[in-house]
Amino acid sequence: MLREKEISMFELIKNFWMSTGFSQLFKLVELELFGFNLNLPGNLIMICIACTFLYLAIKKGYEPYLLIPIAFGMLLVNLPLAGLMDGPIGDQKGGLLYYLYQGVECGIYPPLIFLCIGAGTDFGPLIANPRSLLLGAAAQLGIFFTFVGAILLNNAGIVNFTGAEAASIGIIGGADGPTALYLTSKLAPHLLGSIAIAAYSYMALVPIIQPPIMRWLTTEEERKVKMEQLRPVSKTEKILFPILVAIFTILLLPSAAALIGMLMLGNLFKESGVVPNITNTAANTLMYIITIFLGITVGAKANAVAFLNTKTLMIILLGLVAFSVGTAGGVLFGKIMYKTSGGKINPLIGAAGVSAVPMAARVAHKEGQKYNPANFLLMHAMGPNVAGVIGSAVAAGLLLMFFS
Repeated sequence: MLREKEISMFELIKNFWMSTGFSQLFKLVELELFGFNLNLPGNLIMICIACTFLYLAIKKGYEPYLLIPIAFGMLLVNLPLAGLMDGPIGDQKGGLLYYLYQGVECGIYPPLIFLCIGAGTDFGPLIANPRSLLLGAAAQLGIFFTFVGAILLNNAGIVNFTGAEAASIGIIGGADGPTALYLTSKLAPHLLGSIAIAAYSYMALVPIIQPPIMRWLTTEEERKVKMEQLRPVSKTEKILFPILVAIFTILLLPSAAALIGMLMLGNLFKESGVVPNITNTAANTLMYIITIFLGITVGAKANAVAFLNTKTLMIILLGLVAFSVGTAGGVLFGKIMYKTSGGKINPLIGAAGVSAVPMAARVAHKEGQKYNPANFLLMHAMGPNVAGVIGSAVAAGLLLMFFS
């Protein structure tokens, strides 16, 4: 009788242990890395990576508003048996994050983020200096350079990337997280976690990645150039700008309608001046709410099998190339404008053509002040910066048109 009770107690403890996530934490998962099949504790590795990202966000301040929810989503999905991303089976409901993820899968969250960005963006510097639109366009060079690079890697048999996957990787070069997520959710949703981590990591590292490229491509004389003050922009111009841009861009490229339409609607809320409550809500409260849902669900796509593979490592590398080439493209075009304007344009503002608003503009401003403390490039750099937001959305629409 005592023996039976001991066996029963043992079975009870064993069953309880097997029902906990601890029993699966060290489970080996077959992962493919550079042609090698490795059996590794995938969940444990991903939990460590998630905790590293949390450390960088909280301790180092690397894009904390985005990196914290992304990293925590990554942490939650890799806790065994939690089932937060499991879809519904029969009468059984799916996990919480599965339903929240539908906002990404259906392309809802990224355009809403663009609405919020528009409500908090001043396009005045772009209107005052329309030439800065060219700098924003030049900085999108990284998108297409990396797209071609990914295709060439596929043709060389190094990594197997489809055209849609190459397009999703290339968009990292725009340094625009919502655009990268929107395009990837449409073309290569299985790469969403990897591309999100790469895109937002490089956005957070703008102050580290850009300055060496800017110094390498410009002379000290060019970096010292003090630009003239921008002309005042009237309220009428600011109101007409989002309306005209929406009409022209969407007629030219209908596939960019969701991103450009929401961006310009948000800006019209702001510039009209008649709906301050909507403007404040969109630019603040709504932005943070959508960021939480977007971040945690994107992070939840980064499970061990999807993240720990050759493609992910190549995506991170190609993302760095894309961002660097985009920065270089903006600076080099800035040098051309420096020559054609008779030395009136500081090439450093070209680096702000990537869409990391307003971080890239601040980096250009700080870099200029190192060589000329009386130089205030921030407002001049904001022109290419906001132009880059439009440019990356147009580039995404173009790639979507070709590969959807």
